[in-house]
Amino acid sequence: MNPATSQFTGLDPERIRGRLGKVQEVAGEGVEILTATKYVPVEEMGALEQAGIRLVGENRLQDLEAKRERWGDAFTWDFIGNIQSRKLKSIVPLVRLVHSLASESALAKLDSLPPDTAVLVEVNLSGEESKGGVEPEALGDFIARCPAQVEGLMTMPPFAEDPEQSRPHFARLAEMAGEHGLERLSMGTSQDWRVAVEEGATIIRLGSTLFE
Repeated sequence: MNPATSQFTGLDPERIRGRLGKVQEVAGEGVEILTATKYVPVEEMGALEQAGIRLVGENRLQDLEAKRERWGDAFTWDFIGNIQSRKLKSIVPLVRLVHSLASESALAKLDSLPPDTAVLVEVNLSGEESKGGVEPEALGDFIARCPAQVEGLMTMPPFAEDPEQSRPHFARLAEMAGEHGLERLSMGTSQDWRVAVEEGATIIRLGSTLFE
């Protein structure tokens, strides 16, 4: 299955439960397992609930709205996609945490939202122009100007077949979080979550590891 073009359908709750349990054994109690549901149709979310999944992350506002309307408090909802600043005021009331704050326009929109809005600042540690995120040298100033509650950092390293190539990025993010007194670290996806946990991740974002 190519997740860029396909959806996860016919999900087996028991199979997902088994995979979730194996991840939990490795990750330990201090790590939250966020299930990325971008490619999970609304009608398949029930399989996740049956599997014992409670924390999910959505990438798009329209999908978040549709799934939350149908499934409500069955899950805790986070937003993990790129933020269109004009949609931020619609996203925030639906989620406990926004993982991907990174732009000046989104920062400005937070002025009109409750000050206890919880966010993670996305940091671009790879230097790739195609990736979102605040540049490392600008992080301190960005956090200082944020009117919301900054609870931690998030990053997306370059995709690599070898998870070890992600390690320096995760280690650096953990170091930066420590420098700024931040506790939450959202890092690690299906191909490199084990390395992320070893480097201090508190939230890992998983899709295919649980579904395929």
